[in-house]
Amino acid sequence: MRTVALILMEAGELQPGFHLHIDNPPWMPLDIEDIETSGPNGLPTISVAHYGKQNGDPMRDPEMLFEVQRDGGETVLSPYYWRNDYLGIEQYSSYRDDEQKLFTLAGLKRQHEQFARLWDKNLRAQGYYEAFAHSHSR
Repeated sequence: MRTVALILMEAGELQPGFHLHIDNPPWMPLDIEDIETSGPNGLPTISVAHYGKQNGDPMRDPEMLFEVQRDGGETVLSPYYWRNDYLGIEQYSSYRDDEQKLFTLAGLKRQHEQFARLWDKNLRAQGYYEAFAHSHSR
C-alpha cells in the first residue's frame, strides 16, 4: 500500500487515534485511521476503508487492517484483515487466539496481500495521493 504510506508521510506527525478523510470525486472517499490497537504481531494497526451507505448505515467497501512498521525512512503496511459489508464477508488472515498463540492462514494472507497490491494500484491511478496532498497544502 505504497499510496497509503505516501499519504501518511505527507500528513506528517500524526497523533494517536488520527483519522484522515480524503474526498476524491468521482471516487468514493477514503478513510485512513489509527484504531489504537495492536495487530497480531504486536505492531500498531491502521484501518483503510471506503465507506458507502445502505439504508443510512455506513458500509465498508472494503476495509482492510494493516500493521504498520517503520523501517528506516520507509513505512511498511502488512495486511491481516479484510471486510466488505455489502458481501457480508469478514476475514482475518493472521490473529491470536485466547491463549495468544499466533495463527496465520498462508493462502488467505497471500490473497489479502494480492488484493492490497491491486487496491493500491487503483488508489494511485485514481489520484488519492494527489487529492490528499492538494487538500493538505491549503
